[in-house]
This record gives sequence, C-alpha cells and structure tokens, in this order.
Amino acid sequence: MGGFRFCGRLGTAVTAATVAMATISLAPATHADPSAAEAAVEPATARVDTVINYQHAIGAGTGFVLDAGGALLTNFHVVQGADKVTATVAGRPYRADLVGYDRHRDIAVLQLRGAADLPVTPIGDSAQLAVGDEVVALGNADGSGSSLTHEAGHVIGLNRTITAKDELTGSSEQVTGLIQFAAPVRAGDSGGPLVSADGRVVGMTTAATLNYRMGPGGEGFAIPINEAMATAAQIRAGTASNNIHIGQPTLLGVGVGGPDEHSQLPGVLIRDVISGGPAQIAGMVPGDVLVSIDAVTVSSAGALTSVLDRHYPGDVVELFWIDRAGQQHTAKTALTS
Repeated sequence: MGGFRFCGRLGTAVTAATVAMATISLAPATHADPSAAEAAVEPATARVDTVINYQHAIGAGTGFVLDAGGALLTNFHVVQGADKVTATVAGRPYRADLVGYDRHRDIAVLQLRGAADLPVTPIGDSAQLAVGDEVVALGNADGSGSSLTHEAGHVIGLNRTITAKDELTGSSEQVTGLIQFAAPVRAGDSGGPLVSADGRVVGMTTAATLNYRMGPGGEGFAIPINEAMATAAQIRAGTASNNIHIGQPTLLGVGVGGPDEHSQLPGVLIRDVISGGPAQIAGMVPGDVLVSIDAVTVSSAGALTSVLDRHYPGDVVELFWIDRAGQQHTAKTALTS
C-alpha cells in the first residue's frame, strides 16, 4: 500500500506513515450517482481558501455548512496557521473565523462573518455504513476558480487508523476510527463531505493516498460524521477540554525540529524564531533546545503543540531552554494568538 497524506492546504507538505489493518477490496456493481449527491449537498459545500503570511503560502480546502447562520465544519489542518480564511458558499465569499478545534481528531469549526439564510448540509448516520456502500466525495481539488469535484466510489474499510506527519513542524498525529473509501481524492478535498447514496453526509474527507496520480484509482479516508458532529457540538458550545481548544491556536513563535542529538536532556530543537513573538521576547534564538513549558517537558513537536493547546492568549508561561553553549535559561513570557 502506498503512502498517505492529508489532502488540504496546497502550500503545506503533509505525509503519513502507517495505516492499521489491511485493505478489504470489494468492488460494487455500480457507483453512487454524482449528480444526485451534487443536488443534495453541493449548495451547502464551501470552498475554503487560506493565506499563511509567515510561510508566504496559500492553501485550499473544503467545508460544509452546519446551520443557516454560517457555522462551517472542516479539517483543522486546512486552516492551521492561517492568517486569513475565506469560505465561499453558493458563489459568495465570506471571511471566516476559527471558533475552535480538536487537533487530534483533525476537526475545526469556523464561523462565516455576516452569513444568514445559508443552505444547510443534510446529515446522515455513519453508524449505518457498511463495506461496499456507494459514496461520493465532494471537494475543492481543482481550486476555488473551478467547479467542485465529485469523486464516486465505495467504502472499503471501517475503523481505520493513519499516522500523518506535518513536514513543516515535525509533529505527527494519529487519527483513528476512519472510513476508508475507494475514490481518487486529492489535495484541496480535505474537509469536504463524503455523501451516501441517499444524498446525506456520512463523513468528512481528511486524507488520501499518495499514489492517486497512478491512474483513475486511489483511496481516501474520512472522519465518520457522527464523531465529527459530536466534536463540533462541543466546540460550538465553547466546551474546552484537553483535546478541544476554543478560539485561535496559542502562539509561542518558534519553528521546531527533532530532539538535539548533542543534548542529554529531552527537548525540541528551535530552528526558527518569529520576530517579535513570545519566544524571541523571552530571549530564545535558533539553535536553542526548548526543554519545558511550566515544568512540562516538551520532547517532541507534538508534545509542544499539545501543551500550547491547553493555554490561551495572554497566559504567562515559564520557559526552560538550553543554548548552544550548554547554558541553561529560564524566562517568563506571555503567549499570543
């Protein structure tokens, strides 16, 4: 089986390493009719465009409308790090604000500014899905200047697990309980609806095989809609937890690599420091090794993001790091959004 990738931002290289369980290959006699799925779901499907100033990058993804007032469901990796998010529904663009997210489940809720009377996505029941069921994935693979893509296929596995690595931060996330389906989803399709034969959304596309370019085949993975909607309900209620963060991610202002091979202490190597950010204000520079935040060890990029997700802008934290000369430093700094 080939490699896997999150299929959201075009400006971000994200790959994945493993998939739990072998693929079950069942080929149904017919596929779901893309035109039927389009009629039922496309009016409430959004093209999501992002701008990331720091990386001078743009990205494209997909989402779908949860209520007429403009709540939108998408993948977190579609909007992660974005300075500007625009969602286009029924041909009209809206600026979008991040309501909250669950990084580990790769789920985010956006609110579209000034939205009213929007078409609402018909939601199905992912618990009723079975291997062999026909599905259609709607997405933004061709970019926001084109029509939405409609990729017909069928379910080939349930309760799958993938491990995806973000090449920009070095962090890895394991996403579990996924629907695996045979359809050539591509970059830009992340956050898009996976639609059942009766025209209801049963999942949210989150990842695709790297080898989709080999031909008309390909596979995708989707978060079951029951799980996605339960997480979205917590986010919309403002219920923060160890996994759910309300509002924008908290910024320390560093780019990190793996552990420093020359250090005897756990920690992450600081490869870049944003000018004027909290880390620079505290005195950190590239080449330092960040060991802990508020005495919590950060031994990996994933551990660092998990610690930061439990904080909010304005929180004052104590950093402990070691510089290139082996000198230890501590300083307090206020986190920003």
